[in-house]
Amino acid sequence: MSLSSSTRTPSQGARAAGRSAGGPNRLPSSRERRPALAALAVILILLGAAGSALIALNSGNRSDFVAISADSLPPGHKLEAKDLSRGDLAGATGGLIPWSQASKYLGRYTTTWLYKDQFVTPENFSKDGQQPIPSGAALVGISLEAGRAPSDGLDVGDIVSITRVPTANQDGTSALTLVKAAMVTSSAGAITDSKTSANSSLNVTVLIPSDQITTVGAAAASKSLMVAKLAPGTKTDVERNGGAN
Repeated sequence: MSLSSSTRTPSQGARAAGRSAGGPNRLPSSRERRPALAALAVILILLGAAGSALIALNSGNRSDFVAISADSLPPGHKLEAKDLSRGDLAGATGGLIPWSQASKYLGRYTTTWLYKDQFVTPENFSKDGQQPIPSGAALVGISLEAGRAPSDGLDVGDIVSITRVPTANQDGTSALTLVKAAMVTSSAGAITDSKTSANSSLNVTVLIPSDQITTVGAAAASKSLMVAKLAPGTKTDVERNGGAN
């Protein structure tokens, strides 16, 4: 008996089966990639449109604020209408003065140097009714401890006398009134801490004649000052508000 090997060519069905077995590893055809690329293009178009709309919205959401029209304004300048201009801004504008409130700042005084086209805040101007330091006067800060000021404190507008008193090692020195009547322009702290009841410090600023700066300052530094509150309406040593106290 003779043996013979089959030389038949694999059928077309077998070749198809072989191809299907390797199916998971094949690359997607260009036809299959088209939907994904189209979806990506749509997403990019939508993102671009949204960004453009946001920019347009922000550019249209602008408001008018107070700016400076003069080349420069020094501290202590009394504000006039010609000193101001209107400028528009968008975005973060917190703290700036809206143009609608510009008129309420006319007649106030600048507290810092201001320059052309600078947008301003309320801190750039004095408070309503507040006047600059009069000629021949000075604002001096003093710190007062228990026994050196009224226990209930001092408020802005109070009138006080300022006296230098002897310290423990100056028993032979007489008390001397340095300022007969000075106006308190600011006050912070208290003689006694309201939470702990411990002794604290009262810090006040007073308007005094400029020729008393040295004596009041030296007494304040040596903690030998005492202030006493006077009756409201007492005529002060320094006149303010155009000659009126």
